[in-house]
Amino acid sequence: MRTVSGRTDRVVVVGAGLSGLSAALQLAGRGRAVTVVERGSHPGGRVGRADLLGYKIDTGPTVLTMPDIIDDAFAAVGDTLADRLPLDPVQPAYQAKFADGSAVSVHTEAAAMASEIERFAGREEADGYLRLREWLTKLYRTEFDGFIGANFDSPLSLLTPQLARLAALGGFRGWERMVRRFISDERLLRVFTFQALYAGVPPQSALAAYAVIAYMDTVAGVYFPRGGMRALPDAMAAAAADAGVEFIYDATVSELEFSGSRVTAVRTVDGGRVPADAVVLTTELPDTYRLVRCTPRRPLRLRAAPSAVVAHIGCAAVGDRAGHHTILFGDAWKQTFRDIIDDGRVMRDPSLLVTRPTGGDPSLAPVGRDLLYVLAPAPNTEIGIVDWDSAAAGYVEQMLAEVRSRMPGVGDDAEVLHVVTPADWRRQGMAAGSPFALAHTFAQTGPFRPANTVRGVDNVVLAGSSTVPGVGVPTAILSGRLAADRITGTSARHPTSEVNRS
Repeated sequence: MRTVSGRTDRVVVVGAGLSGLSAALQLAGRGRAVTVVERGSHPGGRVGRADLLGYKIDTGPTVLTMPDIIDDAFAAVGDTLADRLPLDPVQPAYQAKFADGSAVSVHTEAAAMASEIERFAGREEADGYLRLREWLTKLYRTEFDGFIGANFDSPLSLLTPQLARLAALGGFRGWERMVRRFISDERLLRVFTFQALYAGVPPQSALAAYAVIAYMDTVAGVYFPRGGMRALPDAMAAAAADAGVEFIYDATVSELEFSGSRVTAVRTVDGGRVPADAVVLTTELPDTYRLVRCTPRRPLRLRAAPSAVVAHIGCAAVGDRAGHHTILFGDAWKQTFRDIIDDGRVMRDPSLLVTRPTGGDPSLAPVGRDLLYVLAPAPNTEIGIVDWDSAAAGYVEQMLAEVRSRMPGVGDDAEVLHVVTPADWRRQGMAAGSPFALAHTFAQTGPFRPANTVRGVDNVVLAGSSTVPGVGVPTAILSGRLAADRITGTSARHPTSEVNRS
C-alpha cells in the first residue's frame, strides 16, 4: 500500500463531516498533531441540521447502522461510542408497506423476522429468508477486510484469495438475481434489494457485492442516537477535541500552498494559514480537483448517483400509526428506476421513505407534535429535466398526499418546515446535485472508484463519499480510517473492535 512519504507530524483535515472526523480521531490516536478546518459553524458535513419553530431537524442521513465501525473511530483515541453517545436499537428496523395494502415489519433478529415472513408470505419464504440471511452474513464477512475496509493501489490489488471467495458467493453476479435464489415473493424481494438506491443503481443491474448494505440494516441492525443524527458528529468532534485535535470553524478553504509536489499549508478565504505536513481533503470532487490543481484522467466519465427530494414536516402526534422508518413501495417498482435514472423525471408511481425521528427521541419536536422526514428518490441535475425551483412546492404536496393516503392519520395538520431538492444539493456544492455522490457502478467500485491518493501530489489524501469505499455512514467513517492509513501506514492503527458477526 502506498503511503505519504516524508514527515507527517502535522496533518490538516479539510472538512468536519463523518469522514473528516474519523480521520482526525485515527490520526490523533497515532500521535499526529491534527487541525480540522470546517467551512460551517459545527461538525457534520452531510449530516446537516436545521432548528426551526421548536423542531430539531436532521437534514442528512437518518439510517444509522454498524455501530462497531463507529466505535473503532472512538477507540483510536482510547474512547468508546457507548461513553460518548447513547444509541437505541430501532425495532423493527423498518416497516414496509406495499401498493396492494399489505405490510411487513423488518426485524433484525432471525427468529422474529422468520416468523413475520411466515405470517406474511408462508413457511417456504421464511425458510428462504433464513438461507438469505446466512448468505448475506457470509458476503459481509468475506468483503469487509479485503474490499470494504481496504485501500487499493491498482486493480491488481483485487487479486487475492478473498476475490475467489467473493466470486464463489456470487458477489459479481446481479444483486436481484442472487436474492431470487432464496425468496420469490416480489414484495420481499424489494425489502432486500431497495438498498441499491443508496448505491445509485437499479437492483436489476447492481452487483451482488453491494447486498452487504442489506446485511447492514436487515441483519446487523438499525440504531438511532438520542438527540438525533447530529449527535453523532457532535460526539466524534468532542472526543477528537479531548484528544488534542484543533477545530477551526467558519473557515472556507480557498487554496493549498504548494512547494513542488508537496502541500505545505492550507489557506482560508479570511486570510488564515494552517501549516501542514500532510492534508486530508473531504471536499466534493470538483472542489478537491480545483484545490490540488489537477483532474485525473479516466477512460469513462464519472457518473453521479440519483438525487432526492427531502421534505421535513411537522404534524400532529401520530402515536403508533407510524414506526421509526417506513418504506412506501409503489406498484411500478422497475419503472421507478427508469424514471429517475434513465429519463430524468420524477417517479410516476412514487416510492417513499418516511422517517419519524421523534419515535426515537420525542424532544426533537414541540410537545404534542411529531417530526417527519419524507424522502423521494429523484433524478440528479445532470440528467434531470425538472425545474425544481418552480416545481418543488407542488411536488412536496404530492408527496404528502401519498403519505396521507398510504398511512391514514399520519401527516395531519402538516406544516412544511424545510425542503431540499436536487437543485439545493447542487447549490451546496454537491456534484450533479446528488447527496449520494458517485453511483456504485462496476466502473466506480473498489480500485475503479476515484482513488484516495492524487497522482503528482505527494502528501494529499482524500476521504468521503466520492472515494473509497463509498456512500453511507459506516463507509464514510471507514473512508477516514483508510485516509489515515495512507498517512501512517496500517501497522500504526489502533486495533479495531470486533466487527459485528451476528
